[in-house]
Amino acid sequence: MRYENRADAGHRLARRLEYLRGTDVVVLGVLRGGVPVAFEMARCLDAPLDVIVVRKLGVPWQPELGFGAIGEHGVRVLNEDVLRESGLSPAEQETVERSERAELERRVRRCRAGHAPVPLAGRTAVVVDDGVATGAAAEAACRVARTRGAARVVLAVPVGPERTLPHLRAVADQVVCPQALRHLGSVGAWYRDFSQTTDAEVGALLAEADHSTTAARSPATPDAPSPDREVDVPAGRVRLGARLTLPTKARMVVVFAHGSGSSRHSPHNQYVATALHRAGLGTLLLDLLTKDEERNRHNVFDILLLARRLRAASGWLRRESALSLSYFGAGTGAGAALEAAADEDIRAIVSLGGRPDLASPAALARVRAPTLFVVGGLDTRVLSLNRLAADWMHCEHHLAVVPDAGHLLTDPGTLDTVADLARDWFTTHLARPETGAPPMRSA
Repeated sequence: MRYENRADAGHRLARRLEYLRGTDVVVLGVLRGGVPVAFEMARCLDAPLDVIVVRKLGVPWQPELGFGAIGEHGVRVLNEDVLRESGLSPAEQETVERSERAELERRVRRCRAGHAPVPLAGRTAVVVDDGVATGAAAEAACRVARTRGAARVVLAVPVGPERTLPHLRAVADQVVCPQALRHLGSVGAWYRDFSQTTDAEVGALLAEADHSTTAARSPATPDAPSPDREVDVPAGRVRLGARLTLPTKARMVVVFAHGSGSSRHSPHNQYVATALHRAGLGTLLLDLLTKDEERNRHNVFDILLLARRLRAASGWLRRESALSLSYFGAGTGAGAALEAAADEDIRAIVSLGGRPDLASPAALARVRAPTLFVVGGLDTRVLSLNRLAADWMHCEHHLAVVPDAGHLLTDPGTLDTVADLARDWFTTHLARPETGAPPMRSA
């Protein structure tokens, strides 16, 4: 697929990042070609626009071949493979870098004239370019955003080589690239119009974006506090305890399902829920059993009962919020989430160290929501049971094995990994696909 122009690419990318609308996000276009892409994304996401200035370090006798890149705040990235193949000496590297650093500073002064940098501290920075080749410039741009204090960095590019993306995922919290190609050729080949972006065009786009942001800002009316309250959810003859959190402008609610009544009070579930709140997702931490019911262990493994309760809670939540829903299931709650999802319109599911195998094979085969199984690498029994459940599924699904983690996956470092995996899975699948895609199987 070829893009009509950079604006078309930005519009398509924005649909992949729709979940960021209404969150504390800043869109950063890499000067110059990334700015028209970023402008369209910022417009679609109602977010402020800024620029990041980087410069490629080109081999002197083959300038289009980059041996690295530099960015603002002293950021410097080198491609050791190109350096080794080109035989470039340290003195030659220094000469190129000195020249490019002077040009970078000139461009920073030019684009910053009358345009103060948008603060990034504690915010989500979406770094945007019109494509990547070696990835050095994209890496430098991500590092600049991190240096400026961004709490989370998302790299969004319309096209790039698939071999480069894994390295970029090590410097960005999320990489979005609709066209990851085995054979890229040139970035420009994937656009019908890839005409050069001028400094004048960059200035005009920044001025228009700044005007739109100022006009939309209403400092006299601060955002209302995010609703965060204890609720009672009706489910047949009982009412289930739950905690509902809806960040401002949330676009989806994730229902946490667990087989015991401690779910909404679990510090581990609350930790993951907080990570989802920062990504602009709402949560309902739900107890599927009452205190009395929990005393009977048979109820904890009654998947049909738990699934009925979860479906009832889903209906209640849709009436309360009118938002799309996803499920986060732990323990036997994972089996209940999959059993319930077979008959529910659910965006995505995450099963954490759970028992998805307790869902019926017929239900597993009917699930259409993209499902992520997260299992500790040391928990070999549960790992086998998750693989067994996955074998029955026909929808998109993936098994993420957390190395050196046991059954509960509650160690501080492990819990960070779990939170990141869940957040990225839910946000990636927030927007429905543009066209019907064939089911995927992966493990």
